[in-house]
Amino acid sequence: MGDFPVLNQNKDFKTLYYRGKSQVHPLLVTYVRKNRLAETRVGITVSKKAGTAVKRSRCRRVIRAAYRELKCDVCAGYDIVFVARTRTAFVKSGEVKKAMEAHLKALGVLSDREDTR
Repeated sequence: MGDFPVLNQNKDFKTLYYRGKSQVHPLLVTYVRKNRLAETRVGITVSKKAGTAVKRSRCRRVIRAAYRELKCDVCAGYDIVFVARTRTAFVKSGEVKKAMEAHLKALGVLSDREDTR
């Protein structure tokens, strides 16, 4: 992903699914768990139910773009997995960002810094 550390080990994903906290939205499911590292790692998954390879790639791009806007406000030391839903391929990253922001706030991962832009 380039911009930020990624989760790419299957055991890390499974640990998050079974031991992490989660939030659900029609566009996105978010799993969060503290890690013992100084950095926040992010993983993105899209199942084949989401559509063709083109649609799945679009889902990943949209989620990545939404996270990129929020990553400076995310607290360090967490593993986060975003799971795309079927509708994710058909929306803009701004809508996904709103859902993502609500999830991360509810899970206590987003700092309460005011938006100064």
